[in-house]
Amino acid sequence: MPVFSDYPQAYPFLKWAGGKRQLLGQLEGYFPSQLEQGAISRYVEPFVGSGAVFFKIIQSYPIQECLIADVNPELILVYQTIQKDVEGLIEQLADIESYYLGLDAAKRREYYYQTRLNYNDQRRLINFSKFQATWIERSAFMLFLNRTGYNGLFRLNSKGEFNVPFGRYKNPRILDAENLRNVSRLLKLVRIQFGDFEQVAEFIDDKTLVYFDPPYRPLSETAHFTAYSHIRFDDRQQLRLARYYRQLDKQGGFLMLSNSDPHNLNPEDDFFEKAYQGFRIERLQAKRNINRNPEKRGPISELLIMNYS
Repeated sequence: MPVFSDYPQAYPFLKWAGGKRQLLGQLEGYFPSQLEQGAISRYVEPFVGSGAVFFKIIQSYPIQECLIADVNPELILVYQTIQKDVEGLIEQLADIESYYLGLDAAKRREYYYQTRLNYNDQRRLINFSKFQATWIERSAFMLFLNRTGYNGLFRLNSKGEFNVPFGRYKNPRILDAENLRNVSRLLKLVRIQFGDFEQVAEFIDDKTLVYFDPPYRPLSETAHFTAYSHIRFDDRQQLRLARYYRQLDKQGGFLMLSNSDPHNLNPEDDFFEKAYQGFRIERLQAKRNINRNPEKRGPISELLIMNYS
């Protein structure tokens, strides 16, 4: 029996641009057969984001060990806070939700921007390397901003400040206490790591499934939504990841990687075909969700790159 399946079902607690929840059905069709057979006992996700694939895999298959990581310290702080003190977080979110939902539209907007300002001002006072009481308040701020900000984005400006505008939701669900508790139970069995994707190599062997979901390569020169952290994931970073992918392939393990499909706009753009030459490349159908123009949120293909057949 899978270790993680002994616990109540948990789901992603964040809204996240590029999250894989809508693609889980398609992705599952490409999981290696060894996963269901029990030959894969370890799961690693170096760009965890909202964790849709993480939650799916560890609760559906006989995974015994798991590592999740991300280079975004704010994201890892929230995961670790839920792991270490979910009740403290629930208490603060309950207070925020009760107060916020009692405000009129104008006051909600004002409260959102004041919280965003507090969140950005607080950053210089946070020790991201050691859990402390201030993590609970910061996590509550982030979850509130995530649930009430525009389209569930997490976006930083050049100064590293969170700059997502107000979302104008009528009745946002800021607190889901039951799910947060279920997430916390799972995370107590998970290794959570802050850092670059190359730091996970020591955790990978021939019984490991690794899923890479990096910031996507922009489909056009004007589509530069890559600022999930202070590091801009440009083409040099994409190629560094491709080299690391080849390294892990030689090391052993089952590898999956998602990215944008340049062929949506330019059929002659073979950036990924060249970078991942020799590996299996499939195209999945997704829906663009973050374009400002609703008419441009239609079907779009994404790449899934695997080192197994």
